[in-house]
Amino acid sequence: MGSVATKDVPTYKLNDGNEIPVLAFGLGTAQYKKDPQGGLDQHVVDITTKAIKTGYRHLDGAEVYGNEEELGQAIKAGGVPREQLYVTTKIPAEKKGSAIDSFNVSLQKLGLEYVDLYLIHGPWFAETDEDLQQRWAELEQIKESGKAKSIGVSNFLQSHLETVLKTAKIKPAINQIEYHPYLQHGDLVDFHKKHNIAVSAYAPLTPIVTAKGGPVDPFYTKLAEKYGVTESEVGLRWVIDQDIIALTTSNKVERLEGYLAKLPKFKLTQDEIAEISRLGAKKHFRGFWRNKFGENDRF
Repeated sequence: MGSVATKDVPTYKLNDGNEIPVLAFGLGTAQYKKDPQGGLDQHVVDITTKAIKTGYRHLDGAEVYGNEEELGQAIKAGGVPREQLYVTTKIPAEKKGSAIDSFNVSLQKLGLEYVDLYLIHGPWFAETDEDLQQRWAELEQIKESGKAKSIGVSNFLQSHLETVLKTAKIKPAINQIEYHPYLQHGDLVDFHKKHNIAVSAYAPLTPIVTAKGGPVDPFYTKLAEKYGVTESEVGLRWVIDQDIIALTTSNKVERLEGYLAKLPKFKLTQDEIAEISRLGAKKHFRGFWRNKFGENDRF
């Protein structure tokens, strides 16, 4: 198994001064553990270890994936010094109670002294604005303790961000959202830029994986031929070239190696980025949290 030089994966500087690699190996979806009580899932340990040995340094986990213990085991087996890794976990979107208690359990399962990024996985635990603000205040305490280098949110809309920003002492460093050509979120990305909040994209390959046959397909194929890459690599580059962090996953080591080998070697032009955006706007598709958003909610 070849290792790709990780210096080829650039980093993005967050508003707190910390740097985050622009490409992450995600432990959701494909690596999601169906039964969190079912003992150690060796497959998740193995594929995550392979991702680390292949050259992935940004590892995106969450309590709700049920595999924090597996991620921790993979970190041990990967043989890469902790300070060279970027580890994310999240408190579940609908979990009430103490974020600090949840965080400490996550840290214990991971077997780590700190994480690089701790996120609120979604705003749906909150019944009031005060609930959101209180949860954020707890994350601020976690950051101030040094046990999370950066803190942020996920699946937040502009209204949720505005609520948090009213009382925040520390601004969210990032909002992780489903983002791809068929879900471009209206003005939300511009709102992030205005407030210097980074965006990370989960499910960036939706047009290729779960929403095939859409308007971007022929253009993805054309660009893949032009650059000598796969359509998936075009899809990831569209995200990264907008200064957005891309999360991806695969059970195929060759595909993971391909991303690390090919993505640093090409960039889309501004016209190509704009054309993918234009074509993508012709179709609306949301793959996740459909029960939380309206059918035509594009934000």
